[in-house]
Amino acid sequence: MGDRSAAASASAAKLPVPEKRNILITSALPYVNNVPHLGNIIGSVLSADVFARYCRIRGYNALYICGTDEYGTATETKALEDGCSPKEICDKYHAIHSEVYKWFNISFDEFGRTSSPQQTEVCQAIFKKLLDNNWLSENTMQQLYCDTCKRFLADRLVEGNCPTPGCLYDSARGDQCEKCGKLLNPTELLEPKCKVCRNTPHIRDTNHLFLELPLLKDKLEEYINNMSVAGGWSQNAIQTTNAWLREGLKARCITRDLKWGVPVPLEKFKDKVFYVWFDAPIGYVSITACHTPEWEKWWKNPENVELYQFMGKDNVPFHTVMFPSTLLGTGESWTLMKTISVTEYLNYEAGKFSKSKGVGVFGNDAKDTNIPVEVWRYYLLTNRPEVSDTLFTWVDLQAKLNGELLSNLGNFINRVLSFIAKDPGSGYGSIIPDAQGADSHPLTKALGDKVGNYVEQYIEAMEKVKLKQGLKIAMTISGEGNGYLQESQFWKLYKEDRPSCSIVMKTSAGLVYLLACLLEPFMPSFSFEVLKQLNLPLETISLSDEKGDIERAKRPWDFLPAGHKIGTPAPLFKELKDEEVEFYRQKFAGSQADRIVRAEAEAEAKKLADKLKETKVSDGKTAKKDWPKKSAEAKPKASARANEEISISRLDIRVGLITKAQKHPDADALYVEEIDVGEPQPRTVVSGLVKYIPLEEMQNRKVCVLCNLKPATMRGIKSQAMVLAASNNDHTKIELVEPPEGAVVGERVTFPGFEGLPDDILNPKKKVWETLQVDLHTDKELVARYKDLPFTTSAGVCKVSSISEGSIR
Repeated sequence: MGDRSAAASASAAKLPVPEKRNILITSALPYVNNVPHLGNIIGSVLSADVFARYCRIRGYNALYICGTDEYGTATETKALEDGCSPKEICDKYHAIHSEVYKWFNISFDEFGRTSSPQQTEVCQAIFKKLLDNNWLSENTMQQLYCDTCKRFLADRLVEGNCPTPGCLYDSARGDQCEKCGKLLNPTELLEPKCKVCRNTPHIRDTNHLFLELPLLKDKLEEYINNMSVAGGWSQNAIQTTNAWLREGLKARCITRDLKWGVPVPLEKFKDKVFYVWFDAPIGYVSITACHTPEWEKWWKNPENVELYQFMGKDNVPFHTVMFPSTLLGTGESWTLMKTISVTEYLNYEAGKFSKSKGVGVFGNDAKDTNIPVEVWRYYLLTNRPEVSDTLFTWVDLQAKLNGELLSNLGNFINRVLSFIAKDPGSGYGSIIPDAQGADSHPLTKALGDKVGNYVEQYIEAMEKVKLKQGLKIAMTISGEGNGYLQESQFWKLYKEDRPSCSIVMKTSAGLVYLLACLLEPFMPSFSFEVLKQLNLPLETISLSDEKGDIERAKRPWDFLPAGHKIGTPAPLFKELKDEEVEFYRQKFAGSQADRIVRAEAEAEAKKLADKLKETKVSDGKTAKKDWPKKSAEAKPKASARANEEISISRLDIRVGLITKAQKHPDADALYVEEIDVGEPQPRTVVSGLVKYIPLEEMQNRKVCVLCNLKPATMRGIKSQAMVLAASNNDHTKIELVEPPEGAVVGERVTFPGFEGLPDDILNPKKKVWETLQVDLHTDKELVARYKDLPFTTSAGVCKVSSISEGSIR
């Protein structure tokens, strides 16, 4: 929405302009074999987009380049798994990435891919220069070779037993064991197998080419020492780079025994391709070559072009050591990176975003919610992990939307424009009034001075790529606007001092326009809508020194001319409610695999419920017509339920999380646990499990908790609930009933076909629990059941570890 740059690039390629500030911007090329998650998006493309948009409204000549990183082992492996060609994988995911970034309003000038002919041409040309300048060496390595497939096996094409003592995981990959996390070499695996044919490979010698980083050390260190200061590199980039230098540079292998990649242009190495971390950064150059055949005017023009690069912290050494060394080694005059902006990790709720495990909110997930794109952009940018890891939570997103965007920003703009739009007699008939004497109006003059200072601070922060600070300053100006309105009491001035009211409203309307300019890099769709309500074209957005925009910020009453007719005001943001937040928390709980299982479980539960309704299955005693009413109805009081038939729906079984467990101070056989069951305070629970479950296994684990038993005091401590566990026939073994990993803490465990709210407190005289307990058991598949119905959560069914056909109590 309102994407000026895309329209511009469609008509003509951008080239550096003499006498102008020319800024070349890249964001780390996202790997093509998966959907980007929010951590990927804020770590590279979104941050770079904000800076690119800022540069454009400042009047700089900015070119923003990105694309999908498509070569390498991971793509080849994914293609083998999916039974298609690497190109088909790349075509599929390049389209997915493009669609996600389009929805997020990422304003690339060129979004390309590294599998282009230009990539081969540029990459091979750089390689030949390095070869000619004697910066490459040849060495022999040992690698696993599959006689059946007739090829050397890349790391991820080998599986075997992890060699780590105490682990010995039988499906460890050639590069890393997923169970213990240890980094591996394929030759270290025990009983290795080729992932393609499952035969045993053997070790063979293979020759590879290496970039001699130690020989380039002096050139590299000179560049780093100068540019890290001149370019104001972020502290995390400097620390990571210095760590590599301290450890001592080593020759880096730049070739691989693969088919999918840029071919090495030497007869002796014709069956090899370049290593993805050698060719991927060259993708910035080749994608620029796709944008214009005159790409050298950007990439071989260090006197007139500044290069800014954006990425997550795991990419730093490849951009501050490997890529600059590669370019320096050619002996040509390359545009080397001036400024690098690096983010730490954005974590998700209780853990890390993970593409491989499918944990977190992904780009297509955000698109499928009803939360507008400007809210997603704002939240990610205000939460940008600039100096340390930050955390995405749904509750925080709700707080930022409702408290900052709706109550502060949206409220200010709507108050101003709605008042101006009122009919004459109560407003200004949608016409911006004149503001004679604004210079001498004390409250307005003080506001102008304050706003002018804030805009200068904003410019300073954005020039240093402190994006979060820039956003905070812009939002502070909105807060100042709200304070100005309140202090002026414009609604009284309209009746008592119309000229002063006109000054206040013209000044406030100018602030609305200024906020649209300042926030355009962060929320372009928001700014587009504000300009629409102001009845101004998008092209009016500018923060140019040449046009005097920065100086004019001290006189916000001068931004909009008197007599200008505004458009139709409308609310800019919508409140995010508690029930919506809970819906999203549950929907995106666990991994993508968990969500699939959960959807299947819900479908199965619905199917079973429909079947139960058809056959009029009862609870043994209760006819279908007597089942409890749906939860939308008011919960009956305990006294009213005293004579109600006993049904499993009367139990309040919830997913709980043990946050703390310790032995009872006065009873050797009892544990005392603090359990989160989704309430403001955890519940204290006493359990007789000491003989059966070690204390360390009681810590930080999910359990099923019966929450509506009457509290009972056990050896001086009141137990407010009961943890459900299964026991074998002779009660020599007890195991906890466990919800699936993705189950949401506090959600109710349900039984297909039975609806209705539970009792507040089970009546002990009516023996509700005792009557139902006899039918709680585990089946042969270890699933917890009431009669034939599974204990069901939003993430699937509850189970035990090993006790089949046991009793649950």
